[in-house]
Order: sequence, then structure tokens, then C-alpha cells
Amino acid sequence: MTRVELAYGRGQLEVELAAPAEVTVFRKAALPPLPDPAAAVTTALMQPVGSAPLAELARDRRSACIVICDITRPVPNGLFLRPMIETLVRAGLALESITVLVATGLHRPNVGAELAELVGDAWVLEHVRVENHDARDETQLVDLGRTPTRGTPVTLARRFVEADLRIVTGLVEPHFMAGWSGGRKVVAPGVAGHRTIRTFHSYAFMADPFATQCNLVDNPLHEEQLQIVAMVGETYALNTVLDEDRRLLQVTFGEVVASHAAAVTFAEGASKVSSPRRFGTVLTSAGGYPLDKTYYQTVKSMVTPLDVLTPGGTLVVASECSEGFGSPEFADAQARLLRLGPAAFLAELGGKALADVDEWQTQMQLRSQVVGRVELFCSGLDAAQRRSTGVEPAADLAAAVAASIRRTGDPHVAVVPDGPYTVPVHVP
Repeated sequence: MTRVELAYGRGQLEVELAAPAEVTVFRKAALPPLPDPAAAVTTALMQPVGSAPLAELARDRRSACIVICDITRPVPNGLFLRPMIETLVRAGLALESITVLVATGLHRPNVGAELAELVGDAWVLEHVRVENHDARDETQLVDLGRTPTRGTPVTLARRFVEADLRIVTGLVEPHFMAGWSGGRKVVAPGVAGHRTIRTFHSYAFMADPFATQCNLVDNPLHEEQLQIVAMVGETYALNTVLDEDRRLLQVTFGEVVASHAAAVTFAEGASKVSSPRRFGTVLTSAGGYPLDKTYYQTVKSMVTPLDVLTPGGTLVVASECSEGFGSPEFADAQARLLRLGPAAFLAELGGKALADVDEWQTQMQLRSQVVGRVELFCSGLDAAQRRSTGVEPAADLAAAVAASIRRTGDPHVAVVPDGPYTVPVHVP
């Protein structure tokens, strides 16, 4: 009997896997957390990558916009927002000239107690303006034209573009289509308009084989994001890297592209784990809270471990989905998938230059279902929502793994406890 624990909601889900299961657990590299995170933030702001220190950057500025990720990312905003803001104030900016902007992309806004949890510091909420980005409100957007290579229309939040000092913050982690999160991704889609997001989340981008986790080379989303950042001009970024327990492993600050690249180099060594074989069964999680709040976000965990799943094998995912399914638009896309079938659904997507909101997540789900059988263990969806997922239900994780072993004839089981934050890679 092998006992494993999966990230699930705000806790852990214990699973006992009986013989003949031969279990291999894939975890991030065991790196020591920074002993003094607050001091590490101070050092990063004073010793940046590719730029002057924040205190120098802030001199003679009239306004500043600090962008933070929304509730779907476990970014330690409470650790760095106040030190950053106090640095700006010491350099001469008035508190009323500083805006903290939540990079919602096309996600819902974060308000009330959730916003307080997200910001993580009551002082910040009390002293500066904190607002949610609205990608659908044209009056809040600035048109910057089109990207030079692929012609993506670029509209971004006016509060960000017109700020005298622009800073984005976030978490650098594997991302199942953009390669890595953080940095330039906090600009677009984070504070982009809906047409920008719907263009580079359209079928052609999503179907590109280079649009995958941990890859920035020839990745069309990454390339568009870099061009969008260049169109904006001077922008800086604070990037964090966390371990499985959400402890700080690294923090970088500096010019948006250079500081992100430095964080990616570190995160790659922590997040990618090689495997000499593929497995008939992969058991994983959706990463726990806050990523497993919705089924929409759960799809990420169906893509990141595919490299070690034997074609025709079984991918079993545990996700709490405490907030339910996701957006109404995503539910509509899933309903179309069930009504049309995969081939017709993808053909319909292929005829659009502008994707419908959130249908790209359904397209990414199909990427996993082409490889093998996908099963979902979930406590937060009702019966109708479970049917709408289009994947098989798993009422018991241990039983699902045992059934997969019988079905595939392969006793080897890969377990990825931290879901999409850890990426196993098949290296023969």
C-alpha cells in the first residue's frame, strides 16, 4: 500500500494505492525557501535586473500603476505591495497618485473579502486606490494599434498605459499555453481588452504545438506578449517563485522582459522533473486553492502532465471546484462540445479569427482527451455540471487508479501532487 497526498482546496486529499500499483511521485525540486522573504523583496527592489533600483525609477514620476494578478494565482501580494508603495512615496509620489490594478483578463472581478485576501494587506486597501480591470469596457481601454508580426489588435487598460511608472507583479509558474506565467503575461492578457485576448487565444494560437507549458521558443502567445510589451514602452516587473507550500523561493525585480527571464531560469530548474518512462495512469491535482476553485482552471492540470502519459492511458484529476464550473461563456463552450462532438467543435473554432470568450479552455481540454481517458474527482460540481465537463467521473480515486491499471495492463502510476505547478517530462 502506497499513501499519497494531493493538493485539494485549502488542504490535502489522502489516497491509498494498493498493489499492484507501482507508484512514482513527481514533485518540484526540494529547494530551501528564502529565510527572510521581506529582506529578499527589499534586496530585489534595490538590486534589480536590467534597470535602476525602484527608488531611482520613481523619482520625478507623477503617477504609478502597480498591477497584481487576480485571485486565481497564489501571489504573496501582502509581502511586497506595501514596501513597493512606501518606496514610491519616499521618492515623492503622493498616495493618491498610485493605483493597484487587478489583472483580471476576462475573469470576474475580485471584490469584498476576496479582494482583501488577494491584496493581503489592510494598509494598502486603506491608503491607495485598488481597482479591477474590465476588459469589456471600451472607455477604460487605450488602442495601441496592432502587433507587427501577426496583427493582433492591442487595447490595454488606460490606467496602466497612461501611468508615468508602470509595474506588473506576479507568480512565475508553468503555464499550459503561454509557457510560463508572470512578467509580460500580466500585461496581456492581464490588463488587455477583450479583442486582444480573444485574438491570441483563438484556434490558430491554441493549436500551435509550441504553445505549451515551459516553452518560450517559437511560442506564438509569448511572441505576441513580447511585442505588446514593446508597444507599451517602459515597464517593470516584480516576479515571485514559490514552492509547494507557497513559500518564497525567489523574487526578482527589474525591466519586465529581463527580470521575467531571470525568474523563468530559476523556476524551470524547480518545476520541470524528468522521467525515463511514460505511465499508463497519471494521478494529479488541479493545484489546490486558489487554482481549483473552478472547473475552468482545472483544465490546466489535464494538459501539463501529458508528456508522461502513455497514449491510451488514464489521467485522473482531483479538483475541489469550490466555486463551481466557471464563466457562463465557458459553460456554453462545453455545451457546444457535447452537442457537436470534438471534430465539429474544433472545425467551428478553426473558422474564427476572434475566439468566443473562454472557448479556448475547451479546446485545451481536447488536447488531453486526444491522448487518453480523462477522469475527474470533484466535490464542488452538481450532477449536471459534471456531465458538462465532457470527461469521465471518478467517485473514488483509489478505485479509479485500480481500474486504469486493469484496463491498460500497466501497473506503473505517476502521481503529481501539486498539479500544473509541477511538469514531468519524458526523457528516454
